Amino acid sequence: MKYIVSLIACLWAVVAGAQQQQQRRPDPTFMRKLQMAEFAISRFYVDKVDEDKLVEEAIVGMLEHLDPHSTYANAEEVKRMNEPLQGNFEGIGVQFQMMEDTLLVVQPVSGGPSEKAGIMAGDRIVAVNDSAIAGVKMSTEDIMKRLRGPKGSEVDLTVVRRGVAEPLKFTVKRDKIPILSLDAAYMIQPKTGYIRVNRFGATTGEEFKEAMKKLDKQGMKDLVLDLQGNGGGYLNAAKDLANEFLGPKELIVYTEGRAAKRSDLTANGKGEFRKGRLVILVDEYTASASEIVSGAVQDWDRGVIVGRRTFGKGLVQRPIDLPDGSMIRLTIARYYTPSGRCIQKPYGTGTDYDRDLIERFNRGELTNADSIHFPDSLRTRTKRLNRVVYGGGGIMPDYFVPIDTTLYTDYHRNLVAKGAVIQFTMKYIESHRKEITEKYRKFDSFNERFEVTDEMLAGLRELGEKAGVKFDEKQYQTSLPLIKTQLKALIARDIWDMSEYFQVMNTTNESVLKALEILNSGEYERKLK
Repeated sequence: MKYIVSLIACLWAVVAGAQQQQQRRPDPTFMRKLQMAEFAISRFYVDKVDEDKLVEEAIVGMLEHLDPHSTYANAEEVKRMNEPLQGNFEGIGVQFQMMEDTLLVVQPVSGGPSEKAGIMAGDRIVAVNDSAIAGVKMSTEDIMKRLRGPKGSEVDLTVVRRGVAEPLKFTVKRDKIPILSLDAAYMIQPKTGYIRVNRFGATTGEEFKEAMKKLDKQGMKDLVLDLQGNGGGYLNAAKDLANEFLGPKELIVYTEGRAAKRSDLTANGKGEFRKGRLVILVDEYTASASEIVSGAVQDWDRGVIVGRRTFGKGLVQRPIDLPDGSMIRLTIARYYTPSGRCIQKPYGTGTDYDRDLIERFNRGELTNADSIHFPDSLRTRTKRLNRVVYGGGGIMPDYFVPIDTTLYTDYHRNLVAKGAVIQFTMKYIESHRKEITEKYRKFDSFNERFEVTDEMLAGLRELGEKAGVKFDEKQYQTSLPLIKTQLKALIARDIWDMSEYFQVMNTTNESVLKALEILNSGEYERKLK
């Protein structure tokens, strides 16, 4: 009962605050109605009820009648949801994969507690504080709970290491572990840098500046910014990134809602990449904060957008913290690009909204530019060059790149889904790590000379058969170039890092190749002259 009273107090404050702006007093009738219903059920219902569960389900039921992004999260979900955006969590600091019910260390975080304690790539952690975690069918979530803990606390690990007869014992002192926003930053060709941002978190702006400094020293003049698959994050992080490209007082985005007055975010003109050529890569999973950056760059004719129409998530959520650590994220406004385009795509029922990407594919929008149609009512123009752009949901790129379906087959999808590709890579690295690191002292040498052999491919096929993936010669030959690229990229990732992974994968990424073509052919200047 105390929880429902506290909840009503929180909601009352939100409603009162919003309606105070409109100079109206809140009607308390609906609040009393909710409180009386909960009181009656808890006191008089024939059977004992879980009051917390009833309240949570009531909140969820209310939010389901709003928009797809007004949501409720319990205390544990809030903690998990915030970690990737806050930029750190507390734990032992390892990247790992589960292989045959055993935690296999892919890489210890550089400078992290596990590396300091002596944990190495390829180690298998078999016990935590003398409790076995290997061969006991334990979920990944349960294992992570045992490994994570408050900064400064200690955890005892038992490790099996290849070439060492007896298990090794380590005591690791937990610490803050960074969660990086940037997957990759490297020179993709002379004078052209490439940066891939996977989310917009608390440290994105700082990470981006550091990456830019590194690339500047290597002679970068142009930039390919990869936001493919980036689902968004913090608004301030989007502002920080867009600020790097725009001039003083240029509008980045504005928000407006029924109870929320218009609020403008503008650039301060102190960004460090306001002159070089800029290409931003997007796709159908690029959303929210990523769309803010893409829309601002496009509207000011600061760069070109390459790929496919973005997701169309342009709603502003206000977090409402509840007494037990749970949270309501309530939509209070919409995002608009500098030219006035609404980023948010239309939404009706949740089913229609969730099926939008499938229907876009079925209509041919992801494979054929001719299948994309916008009504004239959604037409607007850019701020400098007066180019035509369209609103109505998502950011439409300047250059369309169809989704590549030529290399994907059911056989390949099943290999990935059954974990055969990852498992084979992990086993191969476990057996050949020393050989690879001695033969290829640097990644550039590996990237130039390493080739996936027929013997490796035979091993993958065999592992696939054991996992229940029936071999199909025709589909195998179709997907073979992709399979080879993925295997090489995964080996590069596990020996070096994610940046090297993308250096390999980007050799077959059609949007990346299109970006380089635009920069190298003079098309960029023709588009933005």
